[in-house]
Amino acid sequence: MLAGRNLISPSDFSPRELDELFALADDIVKDPAAYAHACDGKLLATLFFEPSTRTRLSFEAAMLRLGGRVFGVQSAAASSTSKGETVADTARMVSSYADAIAMRHFLEGAPRAATLYAGIPVINAGDGGHQHPTQTLTDLYTIRTAKGRLDHLTIGLCGDLKFGRTVHSLIEAMCRYEGVTFYCISPEELSLPNYIIAQMEAAGAAFHQVRTMEECIGRLDVLYMTRVQGERFADRAEYERLRDCYILDAAKMAGAGADTIVLHPLPRVSEIATEVDADPRAWYFKQAQYGMFARMALLCKVLGVTDGHPVTGARNHLEPTRTPAGDHPGHRCQNPKCVACAEPTQPPRFVEEGGRLRCWYCDQLAD
Repeated sequence: MLAGRNLISPSDFSPRELDELFALADDIVKDPAAYAHACDGKLLATLFFEPSTRTRLSFEAAMLRLGGRVFGVQSAAASSTSKGETVADTARMVSSYADAIAMRHFLEGAPRAATLYAGIPVINAGDGGHQHPTQTLTDLYTIRTAKGRLDHLTIGLCGDLKFGRTVHSLIEAMCRYEGVTFYCISPEELSLPNYIIAQMEAAGAAFHQVRTMEECIGRLDVLYMTRVQGERFADRAEYERLRDCYILDAAKMAGAGADTIVLHPLPRVSEIATEVDADPRAWYFKQAQYGMFARMALLCKVLGVTDGHPVTGARNHLEPTRTPAGDHPGHRCQNPKCVACAEPTQPPRFVEEGGRLRCWYCDQLAD
């Protein structure tokens, strides 16, 4: 049962639970009218402290199509965050008003921190350069629809792999399926963080780090393109140097397999030429539509709807998350973008893995 559950990381749901969620998404796609009142009377708070178009509108469209209602904030400047309000206090306040929270935040680990204080389900809609699990639901549902499976696939991940939270989440999710091979295509400056590499190694996943698309494009079942994210760079000149390091065009697509699909979390800038849009292997706009259906299924699940009928009775407040992580006095996360570093009131918490400490909020390995 996913009722009342948080979704902070792709690993929060088991592969079997994902299968159930995707089966519900299939039902919604076949007969959306049957779910038009599934969430009557329910309120979703969309707390977006970073700019968003697709994810925010996708959540809003999903909840409205289910008969629920939406309220929230669209930027940090338009909220009490600009006055210094903490994630903890925001979560406490909003949980008094809503039945679920979808949160995007510039601090890594902020949605996980919110689960400690909210008595309602918290859904991570993207936290800095860390994770984006509902985009991963979108990606998995799209791949499953296109390929009929999620195992024994070869996936190319291209572009900004350092700051690309969609890439980090997709790797974490796909590492749980058998026979998956990753080709990680990036310049050295934008290669995967060490903690993501450690996850792949721990899972025994096959992966190769390469510098050009041409080295692997003919072997791929899925090519996952990403933009170089200017908002993550402290040095603008470095961003300008790297922004066009990979551009997928018709010439490169000629080297791809006939059944390769191209995905992109969007928005794109220049990394996919518009000439590729007409290629039947370009699935990125379909992917955006599948994201709404995946989020509809997710909202049904966490709010306890399983058959298209609205939830009855009073709101079911939940106990805030009880973290298994230890405090480990004397240690602090070394990630300056972590919520535990940016908000001194948020105590550091770590999980011990293989003799190392991993930050419970942002997953970075401690020194």
